[in-house]
Amino acid sequence: IDKDALDAQIKERKIQEATEKAQDEKLANEMKQNDKIMCLLEEQQKNDIRNVNKAIGEFRKNFQKPETRREFDLYDPQALKKETPARLSDSDPRCSVSGLQKFMGEDLNYAQRMVFQKEQLREWSLQQQRDLRNALADKKRSDDLYDKDRLELDRKAVELQRADEETRRAICAATKDFNRAQAAELAEKKKLEKYQTMKDDMAEISSLLQGDLLCENPEQAASSLGSHRVMTDRWKGMSRDQLMAIRNSQQQQILEKQRLKEEEHRRNAEWDRQHVQAARAQLLLERQQQRQTLEWRRALDSVNAELSQEQKSKNMHLKEEEYSNVPTAEYYAQFNTTSR
Repeated sequence: IDKDALDAQIKERKIQEATEKAQDEKLANEMKQNDKIMCLLEEQQKNDIRNVNKAIGEFRKNFQKPETRREFDLYDPQALKKETPARLSDSDPRCSVSGLQKFMGEDLNYAQRMVFQKEQLREWSLQQQRDLRNALADKKRSDDLYDKDRLELDRKAVELQRADEETRRAICAATKDFNRAQAAELAEKKKLEKYQTMKDDMAEISSLLQGDLLCENPEQAASSLGSHRVMTDRWKGMSRDQLMAIRNSQQQQILEKQRLKEEEHRRNAEWDRQHVQAARAQLLLERQQQRQTLEWRRALDSVNAELSQEQKSKNMHLKEEEYSNVPTAEYYAQFNTTSR
């Protein structure tokens, strides 16, 4: 067992585990920090929305009351209670025309009404200007507060990013040193392995060069079971006499094979000649049969023609006899039907 290599692997494994653990812790810290930032941003957004809604509600409550609207008299729930009686006196301006108290075209309170309306319009305009200034001031304060919060969050994010970069640089430096040491150790290990491999190869080559296998010693193939037997895994080939005997036997086999081929060639030629003669005889026989068939068909056609001629003449004779025995009217009727 290579204890040094195992120790090196254990050490490498521990360093790798420590590196992975540091990376996992760093990622976990980053995730926690990002979660905190997201929580702060969400809380700030909720606060901003809550403040804006609160300001809108207070503004409506203080400056947009129903009774301050111009059309409030149209839907005032206390309108009936606030109205005056139908008639107060004879000079009541609310009297109808039939009362002859006020005629069409008269407006005795025109000047006072115009002054009151102008004053009311001025008050409304001033009130709207004050509401607008207050709303702008509230919006400006909200924007300033939001900008301050954003700047603070940006500053914290920059600090976190700077700390993250420093951590990454430290991890990279440690990893680089570890890789450099591991590369040096691996190079030294490969150098030792190469030297040992070269030494083993030289010893093996020297042993093979001095052995009986490459020297091809024929004596190493001799078997202890007899001189006529050899050891197949050490046999280096046959002697010259054995090779000559094998060549002579092969030459005899070649001559015997040639003789057999010539005999087979003669037999095949004889069979081909016989096949040709049989084919010629078969062809002559087929031609003779064709001539006989042709002559038989010609004789048969002539006999058929004669029989047909006799049948036609016989039919004509029968028709003449039949027509000669039929009455004249029936004859013409039958003749016309046959014609149609």
